Amino acid sequence: MTKNLVFTVAGAAFLNSSVPADERPNIIILVSDDHGQEALGCYGNPVVSTPAIDALAAAGTRFINAFCTAASSSPSRSAILTGLHNHANGTYGLTHSFHHFSAFDNVRTLPAMLNETGYRTGRIGKRHYAPWNIFPFTGGLDPEDEMLYGRDDILMSEVCRKFINEDGPFFLYWASANPHRRGVVEPNPLKPNAFGNPAKAYPGDIEQVYSPDDVIVPPFLNDDPETRAELALYYQAIARLDRGIAHLFSILKDAGKYDNTVIIYISDNGAAFPGSKTTLYDAGIKLPCIVKTPESKSGVVSDAMITWVDLVPTILDFAGTHYDPATFHGKSFRSILNTASPADWRDEIYASHTFHEVTTYYPMRVIRTKKYKFIWNLAAGLSYPFSSDLWSSAAWRPVKEGRTAMIGLRQANDYLNRPRFELYDLENDPNEIKNLAGLPEYQTLVDEFSVKTKIFQSATSDPWLKKWEYE
Repeated sequence: MTKNLVFTVAGAAFLNSSVPADERPNIIILVSDDHGQEALGCYGNPVVSTPAIDALAAAGTRFINAFCTAASSSPSRSAILTGLHNHANGTYGLTHSFHHFSAFDNVRTLPAMLNETGYRTGRIGKRHYAPWNIFPFTGGLDPEDEMLYGRDDILMSEVCRKFINEDGPFFLYWASANPHRRGVVEPNPLKPNAFGNPAKAYPGDIEQVYSPDDVIVPPFLNDDPETRAELALYYQAIARLDRGIAHLFSILKDAGKYDNTVIIYISDNGAAFPGSKTTLYDAGIKLPCIVKTPESKSGVVSDAMITWVDLVPTILDFAGTHYDPATFHGKSFRSILNTASPADWRDEIYASHTFHEVTTYYPMRVIRTKKYKFIWNLAAGLSYPFSSDLWSSAAWRPVKEGRTAMIGLRQANDYLNRPRFELYDLENDPNEIKNLAGLPEYQTLVDEFSVKTKIFQSATSDPWLKKWEYE
């Protein structure tokens, strides 16, 4: 319980890259929307079709202990693009509509840093960050309508062709809207969400449809007809996402740039199902992370613990950019990419959640080691609030209607009404069901984790640190 206690953020001096332009790799980060680790072929799901992402894993490093720092879209994306925890950069919840959370105006973002080094910077697809002006992508892929391409990821990739073919090293932030839930419930006896799947395939594409009988129901969900119907549609959206990624890879290869491109695949948070998204249980924060670089060894599976605040320093490292490592809450993992079990790496990660929607306030702070998960529920005593899409989901309906008292392996009452502290032995209880925090024999461990949480909060400028004093 002694490592990883130092978090400092100092002013940084960013300099032009010392690496000649023709020696710098191109860099692409692929961000899907609500894609859990449980629904990828390379992470062990034999049903869902993800051949492009699986091929990326076969060519590079697949992390099995990769975590977002907040299981909500805007807070997570703010960490991805700043290297700072969301409670430090100001994005406490969703940015769109009346939720209206936003990063601080003085936050330095990844595109701003890369612009200084001579990279062409482009983004396409879902933004879900704010304010737009501090994310100055300059590559001409920035239409006012962030959902211009909807769920057609093949078209979205095709639009990137001109940008990819231009001269000079580039950074591309490619952000799919798949497999996020669609905003309406379909007229169907089971009332499953359509997950954005089109009634008719997009031009040049063929939809891959799944039978509810064939899906793999993860342990955080109930195995019932409603959930299976939604998982089948979730898989369909994932397969379309993968086809869009495959098309992007073909464009890179046509341009002769695939081999010299760093490609990172991640999701912003876990699947849009109860027990996953907006929680800090592993289903919500333990996510796919796959990295292929020009120096990659093939098929490396790494157990190193990384988080999304590590992405900015890692990308700057590949860009050859000089920066003060203390500027970020994470650190570059470039040096460990080809190592399955790197020595002298961190043995714990931190995550936080405060808002999803503006009306769903439920702050949590988390420390996760390979053995333990510690959760501090700052609003214990309040019922856990649902995001609107999960509350209306078919997967939650049997609980809402009183047809079952369970959500997966967990009592629904335990899911809705949480104690101040949760402590799980992940080696013996990977589904985080048996809370050890109230047992006398674990009190010392709870106290140690509480101290470390305070240190983390203090060092990352967490406004909710004051809750220790007043409650």
